Amino acid sequence: MDTQALALSLPLIGWTAHSAYLAQRLTAARRDPLTGLRTRAGWTARAERIIRRHRDAVVLLLDLDDFKNLNDAHGHAAGDVALTATAERLTAWCGRQGIAGRIGGDEFVAIIRTSAGPDLDSLTSALHRPLAYSGRRLPLYVSVGSCRLADLPVRSLSDALAAADSAMYAAKGKAGRRGTRTLSH
Repeated sequence: MDTQALALSLPLIGWTAHSAYLAQRLTAARRDPLTGLRTRAGWTARAERIIRRHRDAVVLLLDLDDFKNLNDAHGHAAGDVALTATAERLTAWCGRQGIAGRIGGDEFVAIIRTSAGPDLDSLTSALHRPLAYSGRRLPLYVSVGSCRLADLPVRSLSDALAAADSAMYAAKGKAGRRGTRTLSH
């Protein structure tokens, strides 16, 4: 290769390498490094597509109960185990019918393509199984709120998330063990 051809190809090689680097960074930004779940941006893009195609989809919002106390009492490594276990259990529950995401801290989201998808009670049971950590079994409780898109006057992700959030806080407020609430109109 002559000098002139090499000089002309170097910017192209640099641009190609930089483009590959940026693509990798974008992909990584759409996945939570701890749980492997989609981040807010990645989950939202997929959820919007599901909403356009599936009129009877169900949106869920989940929050780990007493997460700060778990971290304070058992350390941040125990908190990481709780987050990872929640992600794994939620992903398994969604299966091929939906997708799960972590939108920050101890908050998770999911969307299931059909209301005939997996049972919410089975999700709550799976999420509330104790965690094995350092030879101990730590309790795990998660409040879950859900919203069927078909129940909304206008099918939008933001409205579904707001309704699921209200239902989740209603679940947090009920007496006894945490559970699942569905917003009903």
